[in-house]
Amino acid sequence: MVLPSPNGSTIAASAGNSRIAAGSLLNASAVGHWLACHGYGTAERPVALIASGERWADGGLRPALEDLLGAGAIATVLREQVGDTLSPEATAAAIAFQATPDVKAAVTACSSGRELIAGGFAQDVAIASELNLCTTVPLLVDGAFTAAG
Repeated sequence: MVLPSPNGSTIAASAGNSRIAAGSLLNASAVGHWLACHGYGTAERPVALIASGERWADGGLRPALEDLLGAGAIATVLREQVGDTLSPEATAAAIAFQATPDVKAAVTACSSGRELIAGGFAQDVAIASELNLCTTVPLLVDGAFTAAG
């Protein structure tokens, strides 16, 4: 399954030689566990969780609730695995995720969810707001995402 994220793709493409794993609500547990198993999320191997957001028509950055909740879901799993070593930003994302009783309802009701539904993409919103539906951890390798081994 591929759900395009133009802003996320731009960020990944500009990351240089950094190791990039793609995470979302769909694979949050898998990504969090993979990061912890590979020693990420510690002082020795810090990790950046980037809630990429969207772009307004004028090119300005538009925060996206679904991206914040996805980063928060990954941060929650990572914190469970490596302890309370997260940055204040990652901790805030985790708290936002944990404080959202119905993630699917929140994503459906947020501005980007409503915009996509109005554009005929209700099924995409429904799928993208599923928590831990997928166990694949996509890694950026030579310009393409492949499943982590």
